[in-house]
Amino acid sequence: MKKEDIITLPHASLRQRSKKIGLITKETLVLIDDMKTAMLDWENSRDHEITVGLAASQVNHLLRLFIVRDQKDPEKFIVFINPEITKYEGEQKTDYEGCLSIKEVYGLVPRYETVRVKATDINGKLFSLKAKGDMARILQHETDHNNGVVFVDHIKESKDAFFKLEKNGKLTKLDYEKDILNNSILW
Repeated sequence: MKKEDIITLPHASLRQRSKKIGLITKETLVLIDDMKTAMLDWENSRDHEITVGLAASQVNHLLRLFIVRDQKDPEKFIVFINPEITKYEGEQKTDYEGCLSIKEVYGLVPRYETVRVKATDINGKLFSLKAKGDMARILQHETDHNNGVVFVDHIKESKDAFFKLEKNGKLTKLDYEKDILNNSILW
């Protein structure tokens, strides 16, 4: 897979709930490797952006599966099959988010500080973890993809929450009326 295989809004698959994976097959493992390749290809094509996660729905596979970069070793990926957030903890904090499926738009999104997640790993073993800070934000973002939700859905009523990434790497505030409401790809 390449970066071109990552679908963007308004593609219908980004708005659909993904299905549980019953059995981890050879095809599932190939999809996971392909997703890693697509993420890295996307990142290598950008000067000022990095990739931290990708859901299967973003490559048009409606399966409850996503991968995220290991924060301790960014060369490694953590695979979450049939992930479920079992608990939200702490306050909600607002911070910038972007998405490989929404080109050049960033937003200020409220997310819980801490989450507990259970999932199945690539070997079919159940695991659970407690994530804080950036990793908690990433897990909430990717879990949303499994449910047909994208980050702009959390902020569509907030006129001050949208930004565009400029070629120099700076974020510039978007005009809500002109750039967001009239840009039907976001909704």
